[in-house]
Amino acid sequence: MILAQIVVGGLGPGSIDFVSTAVHNLVETYPTYLRTRQHPSAEVFNHLESFDDLYDSSDSITEVYSAIVDRLVSEAVEHGTIAYLVPGSPLVAEHTVELLRRRTEIKLEILPGISFLDLAWDRLNVDPVESRVTIVDGQQFESEIAHLTGPVLVAQCDDQFVLSDIKLSLDADDAPMVTVLQRLGSTSEAVFEIEWAELDRGFDPDHLTSLWIPQIPKFRPGDAMTELHELVRRLRAECPWDREQTHSSLIPYLIEETTEVVEAIEQMNDGDRPIDGLIEELGDLLFQVMIHSAVAEENGLFDLTDVANGIRDKMIRRHPHVFDRDPRTPMPNREQLIAQWAAIKATEQNKG
Repeated sequence: MILAQIVVGGLGPGSIDFVSTAVHNLVETYPTYLRTRQHPSAEVFNHLESFDDLYDSSDSITEVYSAIVDRLVSEAVEHGTIAYLVPGSPLVAEHTVELLRRRTEIKLEILPGISFLDLAWDRLNVDPVESRVTIVDGQQFESEIAHLTGPVLVAQCDDQFVLSDIKLSLDADDAPMVTVLQRLGSTSEAVFEIEWAELDRGFDPDHLTSLWIPQIPKFRPGDAMTELHELVRRLRAECPWDREQTHSSLIPYLIEETTEVVEAIEQMNDGDRPIDGLIEELGDLLFQVMIHSAVAEENGLFDLTDVANGIRDKMIRRHPHVFDRDPRTPMPNREQLIAQWAAIKATEQNKG
């Protein structure tokens, strides 16, 4: 049963000039809500209520989007019809609109708008159909480019961590020059090329940053990990033995493989076993990490990306002398580094 209506309009890619008359009419006609004020065109609508508070109070972006949709539906039921304004176009990379489509208690009307993609194709002088461009999410870059050769437009490149993950997904020696597109259509628009090695330190990203990668090298360090991940998922789906395993049932194998890695290192050091033995045993241990992550993913607990992000973030926190040190200060000595590690670890445990 339909109880209310929500009309969604887009704020365009940057300048207020890209906001349509229909969107202005919406604001004058219905109670109107902004997804966020963090967009150049939103300055004109500062009097409107936004959902920026949810970004600070929620634990994940998924929770933010769900909370926005719940509040929108509640307001629509109260007022009958409301308007909802989103950055860019409502039809391009707008997850809240996808969630609204699933709500059967509302009627959803969408006013098409100009996306940052329209300006991107112009700035790059590219026909996306003719060039067979693939658009990927920067936060899922490594998995989404598997088996792609380009060209690729990468959206959602909004912080240094995302850029670092993207950079590490390709071999810098084979990676092409990248075109950075920022704040297209605004007075602070920037379009420039940068070398792959400088991707996560050559400029300051923001929520209006995208990358143009004209070609993806055929071999990528991440390819093997992606293929192994897919293999484990297939084993869990098709092999009866793998499918029945749980975290608990896998404990003996985890202990066994860890012990065999230690033995392989000792034998290699003694000259009793070639390095291939260590490669094999590390692979067996890696498989344990993969299958535990697959079990957790199937149960909605976490996935391999969470595991990788967790250890990456931990190593960054525990190595401030690498990632957050003033280059004018001396590098700590071994004893200072051990004490620093212990202090940071204790702080983390106290917070937990």
